[in-house]
Amino acid sequence: QVHLVESGGASVQAGGSLRLSCTASSADSYHCMAWFRQAPGQEGEGVAAREGVAAIDRTGTIIYADSVKGRFTISKDNAKNTLYLQMNSLKPEDTATYYCAANLGWYCNADLMQRDYPHWGQGTQVTVSS
Repeated sequence: QVHLVESGGASVQAGGSLRLSCTASSADSYHCMAWFRQAPGQEGEGVAAREGVAAIDRTGTIIYADSVKGRFTISKDNAKNTLYLQMNSLKPEDTATYYCAANLGWYCNADLMQRDYPHWGQGTQVTVSS
């Protein structure tokens, strides 16, 4: 059974930093993992309403959304079964619920398409005040 649990969300001031963690039941079995977010008031329901933030695949390929490039860093520690998102220089527009997502498929690629990730955590809230 796939089980993903996010943590690390908090309220911070603009310019601050946070590190989100996603603990997986077996991280080395998840060949692609990603972070998505859903801002307050964002239209749509379910995973389709979530914006891709960063993704990493089994080859180590990493991609980022343009809005977070240079500020966020995704990483994976297979020994700890944990995916991380280091967020620096936070802005009020980064305020959202952040979700961890995973794909067990061997041939998956790092991408920011919600439909490519069958497994999701429950989310952790990040609030950035100006």
